Amino acid sequence: MKTFSHRVLFCLALALGAASAVSAQDLDAVRSRMEKRIETIDALKKQGVAGENNRGFLEVRAGDDKGAVAAENADRTLVYAAIAVRTGSSPEAVGKARARQIANASAPGVWVQNEKGEWFKK
Repeated sequence: MKTFSHRVLFCLALALGAASAVSAQDLDAVRSRMEKRIETIDALKKQGVAGENNRGFLEVRAGDDKGAVAAENADRTLVYAAIAVRTGSSPEAVGKARARQIANASAPGVWVQNEKGEWFKK
């Protein structure tokens, strides 16, 4: 699945190249958790329960599955902070850039939010 491979490559790049307040062991743990969660997240997005917002995070759009979404967002927060330290950017800027990448790579039918905050199905 295209989303799977993009996420795995993204996480691997972080684990190999990020020098930040988050240790390499911590990033390995984050990567592992995200990899284990991919199928659940993809299913939530396919069902329309969750969508990708314009800040690089998941949002619950329907239903009540906040556990997987909250866990994913907590890990994305760590990843964005590590990238921000490495690149001299801010976690917010990293998240917004990642949101554009995620939206472009998302499968048809997934809810995404454009930069104006408007939701649409890809």
